[in-house]
Amino acid sequence: MKFRITPALFKEAETVLAQVLRFDRPADAVLSHYFRLHRQLGHADRGFVAETVFAFLRRRRSLEAVCSAQPDHRQRLLATLVLERGYGEADLHAVLKAGEGEWLATLSGQSRAELPPAVRCDLPDWLYERLRAQRGEDAVDALAAALNRPAPLDLRVNSLRSTRDEVLQQLAASSLAATAGRLSPLAVRLRGKPALARHPLFLSGDIEVQDEGSQLLGLLLEARREEMVADFCAGAGGKTLLLGAQMRNTGRLYAFDVSEKRLAKLKPRLARSGLSNVHPVRIEHERDTKIKRLAGKMDRVLVDAPCSGLGTLRRNPDLKWRQNAEAIDELTVKQASILAAAATLVRPGGRLVYATCSLLADENEQIVQDFLARQPDFTLLPAGDILARQGIDLSGELLHLQPDVHDTDGFFAAVLERRQ
Repeated sequence: MKFRITPALFKEAETVLAQVLRFDRPADAVLSHYFRLHRQLGHADRGFVAETVFAFLRRRRSLEAVCSAQPDHRQRLLATLVLERGYGEADLHAVLKAGEGEWLATLSGQSRAELPPAVRCDLPDWLYERLRAQRGEDAVDALAAALNRPAPLDLRVNSLRSTRDEVLQQLAASSLAATAGRLSPLAVRLRGKPALARHPLFLSGDIEVQDEGSQLLGLLLEARREEMVADFCAGAGGKTLLLGAQMRNTGRLYAFDVSEKRLAKLKPRLARSGLSNVHPVRIEHERDTKIKRLAGKMDRVLVDAPCSGLGTLRRNPDLKWRQNAEAIDELTVKQASILAAAATLVRPGGRLVYATCSLLADENEQIVQDFLARQPDFTLLPAGDILARQGIDLSGELLHLQPDVHDTDGFFAAVLERRQ
């Protein structure tokens, strides 16, 4: 049975879509702000609005191509409901205006398979061409199909507090369907998108929400007891918490970030996690004197660099419409600077992991190649060997995670070691 759509609810969705399509803020931020201002919308209503808007963002280009030369927001929503969310004319009877039923019938009869490749894949031309040059046309088709599906909900087990088997048992006891992750030994994948904020496992710090692929980035560092470790671009600290647990709450773990707001989000997570070895530090930039004071002292440094985020399009589909080629070029300059600065922290024999959630070689292999050309005292370690030691079957010198192959977000990582 389809969710009942009233004219008032349809209008709410139309208003939200109009705000999202300004592309002046991330879509999830627009939705959160709108829902805070419109508390009369219930949980189910909010779910309908969010899912419909995100369904449009995923398939925006092909939906607009079959609508009309200049579809309005109402037409965009109707096309999304019919072509992406499975609604029929009868389901939409309460909201349809005169003539819209016939228009929707013509849409349903159109095939998007004959559209130009970039339009069919729902990618901007510049991004499609870069991916095609890297992977080939057939591979981009498969990748785009995966990126246009919603992401699953993954959890990371806090190994200081619990085991994966114990978490799976407790989730089952609370009627939440879950399975062990395919790759990370800490990962649990939930069926559906249940609310977790009040679940006992979340409140106790036994679990954190974290994509399975993101967990592998932390595991590549192999942080150990009593070491000096830095998460150079910590953000809200998802990987920081993993590293702290790897270190068994010993040693000293720095969480650096330029954003006080992001670091503030780490504090309640730290409180739940039971970690006391984490030291959040706000820095002005990658050349901050706080960084210089620690030069050559770190055993391990993780650089999850600011990037285009194009590997996360399953959960952030607006990024492909908000990014552009010029922005990528600017990002690569920043990424190179951050990696160079982070490298100064690493002691001889220490490890540096460079990672992004990007799909583009410009932000990934090229950054690493350029770094190694300028830094002869660093050498590349095979990522596959490091993961194999932890029971993870992924081969290769570099880590490449792809939504269509691994069912994770798209991630890249290179493991670098400073020579003795």
